[in-house]
Amino acid sequence: MGQILVYMTAPDQDVAIRIGQSLLENRLAACVNIMPVAQSMYWWDGAIQRETETVFLAKTEDSLFESLKTCVLGLHPYEVPCIVAMAIDQGHEPFLSWISEQTRTLSEKDAQNELTGQIKRS
Repeated sequence: MGQILVYMTAPDQDVAIRIGQSLLENRLAACVNIMPVAQSMYWWDGAIQRETETVFLAKTEDSLFESLKTCVLGLHPYEVPCIVAMAIDQGHEPFLSWISEQTRTLSEKDAQNELTGQIKRS
């Protein structure tokens, strides 16, 4: 198993906290970092938009990405939320091991509950 960093944005800090809490409670992430103020510029509805958003990052196992994405989509207010994963090719080995240990509960013990749709919603 490899570790990934999942980059996401939300309209505000409260939404990012709610989603991050759910990811942690469900062991879909070992850690979530929230950066409350980001200036975003993007195309939407044929025009360039400028908004203040909250960026949040989750550290997890690559095998949990689809479950993490499903959880985020269920809680996110955006029509097309940003949820992108980047492989962690190198890192401090004890930290990478910690990510694996913190997400192991779901990946080894509770995978059946997650697959049957019993994810906690914060």
